[in-house]
Formats: sequence, C-alpha cells, structure tokens
Amino acid sequence: MKKSSFAITVLAFAALLSGETKKPYGPHDKAFYMDAASVQFVNPGLKITINSASVSATGTITTTFTLTDPNGLPLDNTGISTPGTISVSYVAAYIPANQAQYVAYTTRAATGTLLGTTNQAGADSGGTLTPLGSGQYQYVFNTKAPAGFDTSATHSIGIYGSRNLTAYGLTTNYASAVYNFVPNGAKVTKVRDVVRTATCDTCHDQLAFHGGSRRGVELCVMCHTPQTVDANNGNAADFKVLVHKLHMGSQLPSVIAGKPYQFPSSRGTTDFSNVVYPADPRRCETCHSQTSGATQAKAYLTNPTAAACGSCHDDVNLATGVNHAGGPQPDDSMCAQCHIPQGELEFDASIKGAHTVPTDSKLLSGLNVTITKVTNTAAGQSPIVTFTAIDNIKNNISLSSLGSISFTMAGPTTDYGYTIFGTATSTPGYVTESAIGATCVSGVCTYQFTNKVPATAKGTYAIGVEARRTDTILAGTTSQRTVQYGAKNQVVYFSVDGSPVANRRTVVAASNCNNCHVSLSLHGTLRNQPEYCVMCHNPSNTDVTVRVAATNAADKALPPQGINFNLLVHRIHYGINMVAAGRTYGVVGFGGSHNDFTNTLFPAMAPTGNATDTANCSLCHVNGSEQNLPIGKNQVTDPQGPLNPVQATSSACTGCHVTLPEAAHMLANTDALGESCTVCHASGAAFAVSQAHAQY
Repeated sequence: MKKSSFAITVLAFAALLSGETKKPYGPHDKAFYMDAASVQFVNPGLKITINSASVSATGTITTTFTLTDPNGLPLDNTGISTPGTISVSYVAAYIPANQAQYVAYTTRAATGTLLGTTNQAGADSGGTLTPLGSGQYQYVFNTKAPAGFDTSATHSIGIYGSRNLTAYGLTTNYASAVYNFVPNGAKVTKVRDVVRTATCDTCHDQLAFHGGSRRGVELCVMCHTPQTVDANNGNAADFKVLVHKLHMGSQLPSVIAGKPYQFPSSRGTTDFSNVVYPADPRRCETCHSQTSGATQAKAYLTNPTAAACGSCHDDVNLATGVNHAGGPQPDDSMCAQCHIPQGELEFDASIKGAHTVPTDSKLLSGLNVTITKVTNTAAGQSPIVTFTAIDNIKNNISLSSLGSISFTMAGPTTDYGYTIFGTATSTPGYVTESAIGATCVSGVCTYQFTNKVPATAKGTYAIGVEARRTDTILAGTTSQRTVQYGAKNQVVYFSVDGSPVANRRTVVAASNCNNCHVSLSLHGTLRNQPEYCVMCHNPSNTDVTVRVAATNAADKALPPQGINFNLLVHRIHYGINMVAAGRTYGVVGFGGSHNDFTNTLFPAMAPTGNATDTANCSLCHVNGSEQNLPIGKNQVTDPQGPLNPVQATSSACTGCHVTLPEAAHMLANTDALGESCTVCHASGAAFAVSQAHAQY
C-alpha cells in the first residue's frame, strides 16, 4: 500500500515539474481559470476505466478498474496521496437470452404504501475493495449470481463515482463506466443500445441524475429495468416507460384526466406532471436518432410493445381493448402485424405514419419565399422588395392563395427599437406591411413599402419576410386534414446612406434553438428565425397593445410586460427558477391569450443532476456572444421589472439574475456615463461571464 501511494505521489510530482501548461479543460470548467501550478497539482476531473470482470462458478462477481484524472495520472480513492476523496459504487446485471433488457443482480429493498416491500435494482453494498497500485482497484461484490446463472448471457458491470474537490475551491467531479462481458469467455454479441447519451445531451447538456454521479444511458438502463417499480404508487421505473412518460409530462392522457405522474419518496415527491416537452413528442427520432450509431436505433420501429407504446398512450388499455382500434391484445406478439415501421400513407397505423407531425408531412405543397433584392433604400425612400414564392417542386405560388405574406422593416442594425416609421405606425421600432397585393409577373413579384426609411436614417436597415399557407392533404379519405404552415423567415440588410452594410449582430442561432425545439415556429407558424424575431422583440416593445384585451382578469390589472428578445428568452428559459425569488414572467399574446412562463422547466442539467440549469450559455449563444456584453445598446422597456427602463446589459443579465439585490447591483454600477459591467465581467476580467458560469 505504501509503495502504491509513493508511486502515485512521484507521478503527480513529476507532472508538476514537467512545466506542462496545456489544460485538458474548457471554458465551462472552473479549472480553466486556475493558475497552472494549482491545476497541475490537483488535476481536476475523474475518469473510471473498467479493465475486467468475471463471475466464478460459485457466482462470485469480481471486477478490476482504474481511477485516473483527465491526464491519465492514477488517483488514490482515499485522497491521501492525490487530492480529493473518491466515492465509488457498483452495479451488476445481465440480459437474459430471451429478453432485450437487463435484469439486475444488485438490488435493494424498497418499502412503500402500495406494494409494501419490493426489490428494486440498485448498487451493491458490503463488497470488498482492494487497491492494486497505480490507481488500479479490485472489487468483489457482496451480491452473488444465483446458482445456475447463464454463463453464455451478456453480463455488465456499471461503476459510478465522485471525486470531491471542494476543499480546493473546485466542485465535485463525477464519472461512470460500463463494461460488457460473457462469463464463459465468448464474444459479446447482445447489448442494450437503443438511445445514445450524446443524443440526450443535445438538449440536456449533460445527462446526469441522482446527485450527478449516474451518467450516461448505458448505466441508466442497468437499474431502470422492468423489475424496478415504485413501491408507493406502482409506477414503473423501467427506462423505456419512465423516459417516455416524463417527456410527455403534461401531455399524458392520464395527467390531462387529473392523475399526476409522480414518484413519492421519503426525500420528497418528484412530479413530472408539469413537464412541457419543447418539441412535438410525435418526433420519435429526436431521441431515437438514426444517426447516433446506436446498434438498436431501429428498435422503436421494429419492436412495438404495450409497455413502450402504452407509456405515452396511457389511456389505451390493451388488456380490455379500450381506446385500441385493434381490440384487446393478450401480449405483444401481434403488435408488429399492424404497427409496421412505415406504411404507404402518412397518418396510418404504422409507427412512422401514426407519429407524423402534420407540419412535417411530405404531402404538403411547400412554401418558399425568397427576397432576391431590395431597392429604393436611401433615407426618405420607400423600399421596393423583389421576391419569389414557390412550392417544393418550384412551381410559382399565387399570393392570393396564401393565408398571409408580409414584410417587416427595422433599423438601424446597431440596435433596433426606437426608430419611428411614420406617424401612422403603431408598432414600436419596426413596421410590418402585408404584401398579399404585390405585383407578380412570371413568378417575379415586387412590393413597395407604403412607409419610408426615415429621412434622418443612418447606417444599415433590415427587411424580413413572413408567410404562411394552408393545405388540405389526403382529401376525401378518413385521414383528411387541414395543415397550416409557414415559410422560413429571410432577413436582408441594406445601407440607407451609402455606408458599408453591417448585419445585425448574431447572438443565437436557430440551429441551437432546434437542438431542443427541433422545429421552432411561433405566432401561428409565421416566425421561426432569431434574426427575424429580434426585429419585433426589440428594446422598446411590450405587450401593451394586446394586454387591454387580456382574457385573464389578473393580466389586465398588471402593467405591460417587456418583450425585448434577450429579456423574453432568458426569462422563459429561467422559468421555475424565478419562484424562489418571488418573481414571475407572464406575457399577454395575440387575442389576449395568457402565457405564464414562471413554471417553465429548462431541460439542461447541472453537474449535480438538477434540471433547469441555465449556467451553460453556449447552449443558445454562438461564437462566444455571451461574452460580448451589449454595453451602449438601447435601453430596454421593462414596466414589470424593478428597473424601468433598464440598461441593455442589465436587462440581459437580469433575465436570469432576477432578485432585487441583483437588480440593485446593476443599478449601483450604472450612472450618467452608462454601465460599468465590463470592468468586472468582460472577457478576461476577474468575474468574466464565462468564469462566473463555469460549472465543473
């Protein structure tokens, strides 16, 4: 033991003396901002590598593994010879020959009000850990495989752990690993690999649960097996059931009918009834990605089951046939006969057909509006927009057949919001005009704005387009439906004074939005690109024009709500986090609709496994734009906020930092000269945005 500790110490000391300054850390790691000597001493991070595993003839389960830092240097789990104590837990399971899911060997007793005591999959306890030197360890499970266990079945060892570095001003590092093997020495040919962690992480950022130590789908499925049932209410914690149900959340038929989807425990009730999936849950391939590399990625298409399908469609009773067109089904053997992967028509009983999102239908004609040029753009002139409108096979579309087509003008691009486009306009900072009556010749259309570029305008202005149409598809069949959908917004920029064209700054990208939303489209499918959204959601705009018609009486009694894009988006995503500060965020929409975003559950997860984490700004921001504080941009109208008007940087940051002390901090650092935020929070400063948001 002494020799092993000495060896680890020598290796760590050698690394310190090497003068190596390269950091295996990124801007989201606290270590990224530490001095090189401290980093080389602590070497934050944790990696678990499982080297081998076996099950003896008597059922004894043994595994060997290595604990290292990101540089590959061995770690001492006791924290004596290397910084930070490491806690490690172990899971063992196998996949029976006639099944596709794991059965856990390691279980724990759970007691609840409904089932009394039941066994749930869990971690082993009471086993023997032996250090082997150089960061290697052997663990012999206390749990044994039962007599007659199948030596030809795939077995798996899961290890998860945490390294506590809080004493060094850092956080706790988490890691996990899974190792597959066949006890008789045969090659592993059967695995459970339906959904990959990387796919989950496009929305969740870092898939982590149970305090942060359980990471990765391959580990989750070892415990979340069909044998794991909540003892209090009988809800299955089986992965395929749990994940489908919690993502459906508020859309579950059972929840809509009044039965919450919960997991009560002594630690408090976990309630998924308020989850609002950010995309359409019919888009199965958002999770069941066909490009992830998962070996069983097509399982959702080829193996429909009552458990998997019934988890979303939980008002269908296959035993009795209630709400099932095919009547009662005693087992899963006939499911694939009707529910084939894909049929001849959309909206049929096939897996893909039944989950067709109407706006994704291949039967839609399509709507593609392209601005080809903008002329007559000098200050004081009325711009002329030349454009085309075609369907998906490039046929010209008659504008009169569209539900709407409009152009929006705003400027200057240095910052929108306070330009007046004539006394007849009521929209703050922009003007939108219908182009349904534009002149078209051989598919080339022109529309001249009624409103003019202001006579005193300088710099670059922008014009964007929105349009939508309605198609009836599968007409004359029982699957006939009417679908409304929009064109992709296009924004073009032009100089009004002969100066070089300068596009509006890019802060977020639609592709980042669609990592969660898949196909973000708002306001009746009309608006879908951030560079277009910011033209209307500008610093001077509020919901004042529609609040007077609010359908919710309480909304009428409140002042208007600020809807500048950075305020709106930050507040919507911060959601449920506002509750602790006693703040709310509600917007009155078109038609006086009530839209309360206070309980929004942002899906990103913190390193500790808590959802609704907004620290990783790069999930939405692009090119490090979160570092480019909008100092000097237009002040923001925020009638319901503690500061009104509020300076641009303060508005962006108080979108998430919603407490009154934080607002006071913003106010105290603003005077007649402007905001002083960059002194402390600019890139490279002591409290730079990236450093303040570093998580790991």
